[in-house]
Amino acid sequence: MGDVAMTVPVIRAFMQQNPCIKITVVSRPFFKPFFDGIHNVDFFSVDVKGRHKGFFGLLKLYSDLKKRNIDAIADLHNVLRSQIIRKLFAFSGKKVAFTDKGRAEKKALTRAENKIFQPLKSMVDRHVDTFNQLGFKVDISNPIFPQKAILSNEIVKILGEKGNNKWIGIAPFAQYESKVYPLDLMQKVIDDLASNTTHKIFLFGGGNKEIEILNSLANKKANVITIAGKLNLHQELQLITNLNVMLSMDSGNSHIAAMLGIKVITLWGATHPFAGFAPFNQPLENCLTADREMYPLLPTSVYGNKKVAGYEEVMRSISVEKVVFSIQSQLAE
Repeated sequence: MGDVAMTVPVIRAFMQQNPCIKITVVSRPFFKPFFDGIHNVDFFSVDVKGRHKGFFGLLKLYSDLKKRNIDAIADLHNVLRSQIIRKLFAFSGKKVAFTDKGRAEKKALTRAENKIFQPLKSMVDRHVDTFNQLGFKVDISNPIFPQKAILSNEIVKILGEKGNNKWIGIAPFAQYESKVYPLDLMQKVIDDLASNTTHKIFLFGGGNKEIEILNSLANKKANVITIAGKLNLHQELQLITNLNVMLSMDSGNSHIAAMLGIKVITLWGATHPFAGFAPFNQPLENCLTADREMYPLLPTSVYGNKKVAGYEEVMRSISVEKVVFSIQSQLAE
């Protein structure tokens, strides 16, 4: 989800600066709402469980896309499936480019010995490079974001009216446990923020297990609302445009909020923003990282999927007070 969200600011800037070009975004249907409202962007839904499943499905996907008279391919994913498609287009004489994910640099950043601890090029900038390879100029230095959505009566019934309240989104989950802030500390963050009655807090997540945890974190507080299971993706995006700030782990929610121009505070455990996955257009000080003096091997992985003995509690080195202060600072601006 985060990988797709990081392409959105680049594609939005591309279309603003190249209004006569048409882009077809090829992805899973779930992600279509990410690109709604971007001028001259068409969305092609890939049926990975049906028509486009497996190798012969990829041939059908190539055939389906070829009917659209595509002139060039920008492979922003650079995985086996997209590599096959772009090579088929290259064999047919089309110009192709792909995003260099900097795997060797990321390995140097995360290895235990001879670690090279320095910031790498962001994934968003890498996507810009991909369009540059195709001969297009894309400037993301002054991004334009969507306006706040006008919430429907259906959504307002769930969320309430905003009025003069400050709306805070909190997405406490991530794909890997090493990227999740301990729930007892997250409870303290929520309780502290909720003690101000002008704050309204919305908890993001998905699935029955996460919903159960979110309801426990909400703890029946009137100004803490679990939205998981209550809104679809399109409605969640509308809500996010109305937030004052989002607190997220190193996860897809941070990139979704960032692509919509919302202030984002991110918490980093086993991973680190230097790997190039910091949310777009957010200051580095909004990325709260675990203590590298206590845990000098950090970051231990790019995605948080590597377990290192003794590093299970790195997130506890980020204090509740620091998290709350960072959120309040953003609300005060």
